[in-house]
Amino acid sequence: MEIPAIVGAGLVVIGAGIGIGRIGGSAMDAIARQPEATAKIQTAMLIAAALIEGIGFAALFAV
Repeated sequence: MEIPAIVGAGLVVIGAGIGIGRIGGSAMDAIARQPEATAKIQTAMLIAAALIEGIGFAALFAV
């Protein structure tokens, strides 16, 4: 594996981690504001996190 591919894979992992972290933080803020909507917020958060993970895996396998 060459250096540009390794750097690209690292950027993909960092980007996915940042994205999932922001989703989690935003979900916690939303749950703190509206505790009665916890189930809907968690469902939306998990779907978004799964999509980000999928894109991250696809990008890593393309390298």
